[in-house]
Amino acid sequence: MREDLVRSVHVGLLAIGVVSLVGFQAIAQQRPPGAIPVGGLTPAQQIAFNEGSRTFSKRYEIADGLGPVFNDESCSDCHRNGGGTNQTVRRFGRVDRGVFDPLTELGGSLIQSRGIRSITTLDGTHDFVGERTPPDATVTTLRRAHAVQGLGLVDAVADEAWRALAQAELQADPSTAGRVNVMLDLSTGRAAVGKFGWKAQVPTLTQFAGDALLNEIGITNPLFRDEVCPQGDCRALDFNPAPAMNDDGRDVEDLANFMTMLAPPPRGPITDDAIAGEQVFMQIGCGTCHRPTLRSGPSPVGALNGVDFHPYSDFLLHDMGSLGDGIVQGQATGLEMRTQPLWGLRNTNRFMHDAATNSLEEAIRRHDGQARAARDRFIELTGGQLTQLLAFLRSL
Repeated sequence: MREDLVRSVHVGLLAIGVVSLVGFQAIAQQRPPGAIPVGGLTPAQQIAFNEGSRTFSKRYEIADGLGPVFNDESCSDCHRNGGGTNQTVRRFGRVDRGVFDPLTELGGSLIQSRGIRSITTLDGTHDFVGERTPPDATVTTLRRAHAVQGLGLVDAVADEAWRALAQAELQADPSTAGRVNVMLDLSTGRAAVGKFGWKAQVPTLTQFAGDALLNEIGITNPLFRDEVCPQGDCRALDFNPAPAMNDDGRDVEDLANFMTMLAPPPRGPITDDAIAGEQVFMQIGCGTCHRPTLRSGPSPVGALNGVDFHPYSDFLLHDMGSLGDGIVQGQATGLEMRTQPLWGLRNTNRFMHDAATNSLEEAIRRHDGQARAARDRFIELTGGQLTQLLAFLRSL
């Protein structure tokens, strides 16, 4: 009954219809615990969210198109219930005379660390193993799996608003101003503002879903049709056991729906110290990039439509000096990183893009480049101010 019900309505955000209570409960039972949708969803949107949640937790197998090289079998392996984890992936490249080369011919810039192992065809046997950083690489970095909660609000902000925000920061203080990373929207074929990923290298949640399916799990789809060549060796794909397109677009849509309607992480208790700590946060300049409030644009989802939200980020690129990871993606240089949103920070015990920091104090001290002045003011805080600031950050 569940499959008949799901297929009887369009699972996109504009779906409409009435579903029976029995059918609704059957689908809701598929939602993993902890995956909380935004409020006020229509019955059809609730179905879309639950179906997307099921796909988010799906464990892909070789018969589904897993691999032939990949990082994990499921989205939920790295983003449990949509939250972040301490799991990391590795990127690499080479800088030659100041020019970054992702070493695509050697499997770059993203390492797929696992393979589907030995595959035998009429042409012989091939052992698909995980990729490794090649000796030619001069740049290598880890990237932590960040949360995808609340990103529907970010996706609902119009490109014009991001450009206006970058311009406002430039006029206020050029020394700390961020800038947009303009990328190609594969769904429209047009340039669009990047908002997702550590380098703001992905413009939409739909593209984010398709990119992750291919590059993390090995599932080809209408947005990303070509398999990853293992360690750059495209001849190995002659032994790929699932050479046809693995997803016809339904899984991409499911995942985009799930992330779109996934609620932001809830705020913790707001104590007097937390209230005072936010004032310290703003006074030393952290709020310049970690902006407390943004406003979404039009959305067919009521809870995302023209509302204020509080990610504590401007989602723009900033020159972070020594904190940059050295990888170039789109217009983002090796020194630039997207401002990481701070909502959900209280659920994190490893910090920064490389997960190499285990305390908030150390994470702030690692800030550099355009954040150096704010970092220096942080170092000069009194003991009481530090206590208040940390209380605020631990309430997010």
